[in-house]
Amino acid sequence: MNAIETRKLTKYYGKARGILDMDLTVPQGDFFGFIGPNGAGKSTTIRILLGLISPTGGTAEIFGKSGKSCRTELLHRIGYLPSETMFYSGMRVRDVLKLSAGLRKKDCAAEARLLCDRLGLDPSRKVQELSLGNRKKVGIVCAMQHRPELYILDEPTSGLDPLVQREFYRLLQERSSEGATVFLSSHVLSEIQRYCRHAAVIREGRLLAYDRVENLGHAGAKRVTLRGVTEAPALENIRDMRQSEDGISFLYGGKPEALLKGLSGLPISDITISEPDLEEIFLHYYEKEGAEHDHSEA
Repeated sequence: MNAIETRKLTKYYGKARGILDMDLTVPQGDFFGFIGPNGAGKSTTIRILLGLISPTGGTAEIFGKSGKSCRTELLHRIGYLPSETMFYSGMRVRDVLKLSAGLRKKDCAAEARLLCDRLGLDPSRKVQELSLGNRKKVGIVCAMQHRPELYILDEPTSGLDPLVQREFYRLLQERSSEGATVFLSSHVLSEIQRYCRHAAVIREGRLLAYDRVENLGHAGAKRVTLRGVTEAPALENIRDMRQSEDGISFLYGGKPEALLKGLSGLPISDITISEPDLEEIFLHYYEKEGAEHDHSEA
């Protein structure tokens, strides 16, 4: 059974686009990244999955069930962290955690204490006195203390300092190794590349790519770095040209033999050819989709 499955999922807000014809599958036990900038449709997708809003068309299921019709049952099996966490003012952290556990009819006190210790969260503090990062920690503990089967996390690390981010991902990796599914929405591409096994790229409500993270890097381009050269060689299929004090770097999407021929005779002191990082691939998919969109309108 898949943890998440959507078919032709579509959402409009009046005439405004939310998401369009989204086919997405997340197997149980996966550590999955959902990549896209703000406004791409990530949060809309998540809210439909949770049954918080209704789709305009298509279907969305969690563990084979609709979030709209089985919302209460599914929320017991899900740990959800919204991109912005809001709590009742006047409550202390421990009261918020107890309320969250009570909604699921569970005693999570021991697990909550462990999570607070690992994240450096003081449960005696009042929530209105907390910084953005500490409020995010409260949301993380609420999402994790009942040890759910599925974690749906919307921009989870915004506001967290680097040490807390590292500990947070250690927690997720531990839960993933125990069989839980992690669905992580983010525009921080380095996080997706470091921790996720599969990922989907979304732009303007449409999925552009869906594959293993390492395969997303095989977009037909290599990062070529030349030292001792100040100008790009006379080659086609060059983009993202960058200059430095001691050389140049560019993405090359043509044939290897053409590259070698174009580089012959240049005063190259050193050369590096490597796979581009996920951020460069992300931009590649966006540029490709944008060009196809412009062509279709021409």
